[in-house]
Amino acid sequence: MSYLSTLELKVPPIVVMLLTGVLMFLASIATVQFSVDGPVMDIAGWAFGLVGLVVIFRGVQVFKRHQTTVDPRIPSASNQLVTNDIYGLTRNPMYLGMTLCLVGWGLYLGSIVALVFVAVFIAFITRFQICTEERLLARKFGKSYLEYAKDVRRWI
Repeated sequence: MSYLSTLELKVPPIVVMLLTGVLMFLASIATVQFSVDGPVMDIAGWAFGLVGLVVIFRGVQVFKRHQTTVDPRIPSASNQLVTNDIYGLTRNPMYLGMTLCLVGWGLYLGSIVALVFVAVFIAFITRFQICTEERLLARKFGKSYLEYAKDVRRWI
C-alpha cells in the first residue's frame, strides 16, 4: 500500500472544497496584480456558484429519495446504483457542483491564479475519491455499474 493510497476516501470532499476555497482566497490576495475586477466577474461568479449549489442539492436529493448513503467516504454503504435524474447526466453531480462553486468563487474573487486551484481540486477529487469509489462500485454492482459508467460520463 503506497503512502498516497492512504488518502483515498479519508478526507470528506466538502472539507477539500472548503480548503481549496481558502487557498483560492489567499492566492487572490497574494497575486492581486493578476486580478480582473468588474461586475461581469461578480455576476458570473454568483451564477456559477448558484448553479453549483443546485447541482449538489439535486444529487443529494436523488440519493435521499433512493435511500442510499450520501457519505462518499463509505461507498460500500451504497445499497443501490442510482442512474436516473441528474445521475443520468453525470456520475458525480455533487463533485461537479462543488467544482462549479469553486469556479464561481474564483470568478467572484477576480483571480486568474485562484482558478488554478480548481484544477488541483479536480485532480485531487478524481484521484483520491472518484477513482476509488468507481473501483468499489464496480466490485459491488458489477456489470450494471460498468454499463452505467460506459453510458454516463464521470464529470459532464
